[in-house]
Amino acid sequence: MLETIRIYCKNTREYYNIPCGTSLMELYHKIGVQLKYPVVAARVNYKLQNLNFLIYKPKDIEFLDASSSGGMRCYVRTLSLVMACAIKELNEEYDLRIENAISKGYFCTIRDRKGDKVAIDHAFIQAIKKRMQQIIAENRPIVSEEKQTKEVIHLFKERHEGETTLFETLGNPYCRYYRMGDYIDYYTGALMPASGYINIFELEPYFNDMLLRIPCRKDPVKLEENVHQEKMFSIFSEYKKWNKLIHIRNVGEFNKACKDNRSFEMIKVSEALHEKKVAQIADQIANREHRPKFVLISGPSSSGKTTFSMRLRIQLMVNGIQPVVISMDNYFVNREDTPRDENGEWDFEHLHALDLNLFREQMNDLMLGKEVEQPFYNFETGKREWRGNKLQLQPDQICILEGLHALNPELTRNIPKEEIFKIFVNALTTVNLDNHNWIPTADVRLIRRIVRDYNYRGYSAIETIARYESVRRGEEKWIYPYQEEADAMFNSALLFELAVLKRHAEPILAEVPKYVDEYTDAHRLLKELSYFEAVPDKEIPPTSFLREFVGGSSFQYY
Repeated sequence: MLETIRIYCKNTREYYNIPCGTSLMELYHKIGVQLKYPVVAARVNYKLQNLNFLIYKPKDIEFLDASSSGGMRCYVRTLSLVMACAIKELNEEYDLRIENAISKGYFCTIRDRKGDKVAIDHAFIQAIKKRMQQIIAENRPIVSEEKQTKEVIHLFKERHEGETTLFETLGNPYCRYYRMGDYIDYYTGALMPASGYINIFELEPYFNDMLLRIPCRKDPVKLEENVHQEKMFSIFSEYKKWNKLIHIRNVGEFNKACKDNRSFEMIKVSEALHEKKVAQIADQIANREHRPKFVLISGPSSSGKTTFSMRLRIQLMVNGIQPVVISMDNYFVNREDTPRDENGEWDFEHLHALDLNLFREQMNDLMLGKEVEQPFYNFETGKREWRGNKLQLQPDQICILEGLHALNPELTRNIPKEEIFKIFVNALTTVNLDNHNWIPTADVRLIRRIVRDYNYRGYSAIETIARYESVRRGEEKWIYPYQEEADAMFNSALLFELAVLKRHAEPILAEVPKYVDEYTDAHRLLKELSYFEAVPDKEIPPTSFLREFVGGSSFQYY
């Protein structure tokens, strides 16, 4: 008699007895799960799994489509595999490199076996697209295979399939990779079962290379809108060139450098680059023909805005300017007046979480040389307080305003444009795992936030992760639409930061129980951190952006 096991499906909220060894895809069809969009993957005991996954023990199972964060990651990884395979079939000497996320898609280059860039014109892009469509139409099965790591390294090198440095530095005895027909590739997470699951994508020219456009997560049957980000692209390009100068193209090469005792050198050079960039922005402000009265600093959560404002203040003082720093958090409305999101939770990312009228009135008074009494927002009580903090700008002073909404024109509509200098700060990941795998910028900021919230705000990793989806929705609505309007952009990410955050974040993430929704993200973040060689933070200077999150800063934050 065939052994049966009992599983629980979160989509239908029912239990089922199924034959041992049933695949997720077989289960999906058997119980008739209805999703809004086509199924792409499933969470099995809160871990994302391929639909070919076989069930041998009782499990909690939730099927996902591309409108979920895990489902979209699975879709994009599969799309990347199809694209890499198409390029290899067009010319076996060529390799795809997915450089970074930008313009709501992925910026891609193509390199030959020497590592030189291949020219990409419109005709070549159309050829790649056509070959991808053929692969999709053939519905080629995608299977996961596992072998000894040394065998996988030999296989990849023999076939000239991708980068093997990451395998060589991890120290894992076995390695899992993917096969689609004769093509093999490595990905850090689950893929869809076959190429035919891809139903929407686009390729187009982008700054002499190529942009891979992906579905919109809110409505995966249509493409994500294309948002041109010329300033953001220049920041990525600058840091990629700098990484190349110190011979660090990916995390595997970073790990090798650490094992060769070069980690402290990388820390010093990375920190020096940050200092140089802050100084250049201060020079821009100081050398303007009409010196602005207000410097507005915006950026998403945990991007390092506060540290940037403090370091900019020092560099402005070097230029003979006396800046005053104002945190826009002090202009929050009382908690009971804060807008709520669609789930009824306080929406602190909403523009109207700020007292716009008070803010505009006080900024106008400061511009006119009047004295104002600044409010103080007590986060423990959720109330505004008046503590007699008076401020009046002198003719030679500049006001630095730091906050999520600083670049929103609604805040400064009564202030002349020549009186404003706008800066956008973000933590943009500048080193990828390998040619086809990357650490999302949002994950870097989430790891920063988890460590900071745990150490200084008394929040567990579960609480921070649970809140983060709402935070990101707020960023997409209120912050990112204004980033390209900035006069200057600053990347607060550090080449070595995940290697340092690893020691701080791993024990915090390990506290997340295995049977809660937040475990999915906790497990993914732990896996991302596992790719990095750990680096101690003893060599990090007290003014570093990382000190805002791990402690030991010479600046006062909390």
